[in-house]
Formats: sequence, structure tokens, C-alpha cells
Amino acid sequence: MNWRLRLMLACWLPLAAHATQVDPVPSVMWAFYQKQFLGDAPFVFDERVKLLAPPFAEDARQVPLEIDARAFNGHVVNILAWAELNPLPKIVDFHPKAGVLPWLSIRIRIEQATPLRAAVLTDDGVWHVGSALIDAAGGGCTAPSVVRTQPGWEEHIGEVLGGRYPRGEFSRVRVQVAHPMDNGLVSGIPEFYLNHAQLRDAQDQVLAELELFPAVSENPNLAFDIQRAGPTRLLLRDNSGNQIDAAIP
Repeated sequence: MNWRLRLMLACWLPLAAHATQVDPVPSVMWAFYQKQFLGDAPFVFDERVKLLAPPFAEDARQVPLEIDARAFNGHVVNILAWAELNPLPKIVDFHPKAGVLPWLSIRIRIEQATPLRAAVLTDDGVWHVGSALIDAAGGGCTAPSVVRTQPGWEEHIGEVLGGRYPRGEFSRVRVQVAHPMDNGLVSGIPEFYLNHAQLRDAQDQVLAELELFPAVSENPNLAFDIQRAGPTRLLLRDNSGNQIDAAIP
């Protein structure tokens, strides 16, 4: 074996140990969404991108999802997640910046059993795709709003509950935002949802930026891992132009 071939194998084998072109959760919709969301960029299915979700969605309107791309820390450009068989598949487009780990926790809606995907774009231009399967009784996207049945719900829109929890070398920031997140699929109720969020530090520098989509659950729950000390601010905006500015100590 000549030295050039040895060098190529030395570079390729570490990637091959974790990545493949074989879909780990075969789906009839993968090729469609791969072309729509990732375009012609190179991609690999990569077990280092972890999607943690329950095997069965007990409440299809509030399904916890954790996206963990910390294996690529320092090289992540953005993270795009979707549920392939949802009527509105996109979940979140997450751009972590310096000081925030490429990890995100969020709650979503599931309309039926579906593959879940998280595609992580690294600074070499390659998408690393993590996959999971979740089963569900169905109806999470088309069920009537629970928030709207509560008296005086309009008065609480934009309220933010949250806190910062030390975890050794980083802190976990968890927040819940009062908002109905209407997706337009319930008769007579138009789209009304949070579509943009920024996490900023005490010096007003952007730590993370997110684009949110109607697959996110009512009263969204978000969690981030922050490596910087000091207070943070969460700025949110919905598709009606309402803005929320919440301080997190």
C-alpha cells in the first residue's frame, strides 16, 4: 500500500466509523426533504448527531425533543430539524454562536408516527444528519388549542418563566413562553406563532439565534447550554410583530 493511499485511509476511517449514506430510519420522504432543505450540499447520516425523543408520544401536542451536536462543538454553523410526516414539517433552524454549545431542547407537535431529523451544518460545508423514529396516536398538529380554552389567556401572552442552572463548566438556561403557537390548521384560527428568537449576553452580544416554525408546541419550552457567566436576555418575535424581551439572571 503506497503512502498516498495510507494517508487517504487515515483521514477517511474516523469519519466512516460514525457516518454512512444508509438511512438509519428509511423514509419515503427523505429524498424530498433532503433536496428541499439541504439542496445539493454534501451530507452523511451521522450517529454523532443525537436526537432524543420518547419512543411513543403520549401527548402528541407536547413532545419533548433534545438535539445534541456537541460532538461538533466549535464547528457548527447551524442546526435544522424537521418531522418528515408532519403537515408542517419544519421545527427549528438553530444558529449557536461562540459561548453556546450546539445543544437544544424543545417541545414539538406530532401529527402521526414519523421520522425526526436534525441536520447539522459544519464549517467544512457538510451536513451531518441525525435521525430518530417516534410513534404517536396522532392529531397533535390539528388538535384544538388548549391555551385558548383558558380564561384570560390573551392577558398572559408573552410571559416568560425561566431560570439558569449551573452544570459544571456550563449553565443550562430553561424558559417557557406563554403563546398559543397557532399553526393555521385548526378551522377559523389563523397562524399566530413565535417565529424568531435571540439569546444575548450581558454585553448584548448574540449567543444564539433561532427561527421557529408552527411545529413547535403551545407555550414553547426552550433550553440552551451556555458557557459564559452572567445574565442573559431572550428576545422573541411572533408573526404578528409582537416582541418579547425577557431577562434571565
